Amino acid sequence: MAVEELLTAGWRDEQVEVMERLRDWADTSVELNQHVSAWMGLPTSDANALGHITWSAESGRPLSPAQLARRIGMTSGATSVLLRRLEQGGHITRERSTTDLRRVSLHPTSSARERTRGFMAFSGTEIAATVRSADPDELRLVAAFLERMVLAGRAANERLAAGGVDPAATHRDPA
Repeated sequence: MAVEELLTAGWRDEQVEVMERLRDWADTSVELNQHVSAWMGLPTSDANALGHITWSAESGRPLSPAQLARRIGMTSGATSVLLRRLEQGGHITRERSTTDLRRVSLHPTSSARERTRGFMAFSGTEIAATVRSADPDELRLVAAFLERMVLAGRAANERLAAGGVDPAATHRDPA
């Protein structure tokens, strides 16, 4: 039995279709990140980190270095090196909290914001049009579903990070 069959055995067609579309969006997102990387003249990992920093700051919830490390799947040491490159390249600043000097938040520089906005203006036309043209009820339904998927994924990641699965013990060769 193929891996795809094991993962979807007993699933309805629409459930499989949703998982395939989520995979397609994840693949498309990775490709878009490769394009923004070229646009910004940055390594893909740096562009990915800058994207997280920018989106979080734009939404009013700037990331700490530790939060960024978790999001991009890097160690704190590797994240520190990446942040130093972004800072030296004039893409980000680190700001200390005025109430707790141990807390640091990451912010894109105005030039990085402008370059990111330029990329979005050039590349995001179809995506923005799709979101803007969607019915509000459809958007609420999709957002609620995606939130549940994110929570499920986080729970799986936490279980895996805690050593809850031994891949050698759970993988069986069907032959």
